[in-house]
Amino acid sequence: MPTGTPLPTPVMPSPARLHPVAEVAWVFLKLGTVAFGGPAAHVALMEEEVVRRRRWVTREEFLDLLGATHLIPGPNSTELAIHLGLRRAGWLGLVVAGVCFIIPAALLVTAIATAYVRFGSLPDARGLLAGVQPVILAIVAQAVLGLAKTAIKNRTLALAGTIAFVASAAGASELLILFGTALAVALTRRLDTGGTRAAPLAAIALPPPTTTPVLAAGSTAVLAAATASPGLWPILAIFLKIGSILFGSGYVLLAFLRTDLVESRGWITESQLIDAIAVGQFTPGPVFTTATFIGYLLARTPGAVVATIGIFLPGFILVALSGPLVPRLRRSPTAAAVLDGVNVASLALMAVVTFRLADTAIQGPWTAGLALLAAVILTCTKLNSAWLVLAGATLGYALPHLRP
Repeated sequence: MPTGTPLPTPVMPSPARLHPVAEVAWVFLKLGTVAFGGPAAHVALMEEEVVRRRRWVTREEFLDLLGATHLIPGPNSTELAIHLGLRRAGWLGLVVAGVCFIIPAALLVTAIATAYVRFGSLPDARGLLAGVQPVILAIVAQAVLGLAKTAIKNRTLALAGTIAFVASAAGASELLILFGTALAVALTRRLDTGGTRAAPLAAIALPPPTTTPVLAAGSTAVLAAATASPGLWPILAIFLKIGSILFGSGYVLLAFLRTDLVESRGWITESQLIDAIAVGQFTPGPVFTTATFIGYLLARTPGAVVATIGIFLPGFILVALSGPLVPRLRRSPTAAAVLDGVNVASLALMAVVTFRLADTAIQGPWTAGLALLAAVILTCTKLNSAWLVLAGATLGYALPHLRP
């Protein structure tokens, strides 16, 4: 093969022989349906699907795209899906990937919201989650280990990642860790190489961190007295604002929603907000579909659609603007150092999430055994992790009903 000739796209079994846009749709519809466990789990499932199985991008490119999502506001895992769609199938792929990743969760959340309004309570998903979480733990742990081999290129990055891990475990702000690590790595590399001075980073106003604990599914709804809908335009405006400025985890989302919807406007009650966050946590796909649930409470199906569009639309726009810049950043020594720092910090955050997930997921011998079995299957076979997630969900749901 002549030098400089790009490698051919590997031939994958059906349905990967589809047109790139159709393939993007298939992959992210599937991931949006089985991606339980929050952003870290979503990233792990995407890495397994698009790096190891389909080879859309290399591990280094995947890490750069993941790092880029942490530099812009919005839902990180959804923005990563949008980036990957752009890489695989261009501008149409950008739209298709994001929409297909969001749609399954949005439909499921809307169905749950419909039942919630009618019956006044949430479904009990504890059994299902008990089977899914150990499998997700194994998937996330495998992804962190695999990506770490690519991200940790030298001792400086190893030290930076270790410090970021300790800081995250101690409760430091995610943004402080990400930007602090990036700046430290860039300055260290400049001192080592004597390179040109880096451009200063723009200051970003951050929302205060919150220490709200993880919410359990199945809480009882306390419905507010019926009030007139605030209207679709105000709903769209508030969720556009939140989607445009929200950095950080789902806990930061909770703080924004409480301030804007409960305290300032009184559109929903505190109890309804807690139930909305719980729905976002125990359904697959983006946690930001919490907005879908709230939109349904405010204006039924039109409100759910408008709220979903509002909170996710900024992510599409920001990825469209920043996506083409990522390869150029890698070619710049200073920008590449910043990306390397963000990448190891992102993995440190994922590693901390893995330990916290282990504390939640491992609740006895059978869940520990399920996590170990999933890890062995992932290591020794090429079985798609989506099947493991579905098997875990089925087992978790069935076991309580089989016990005498």
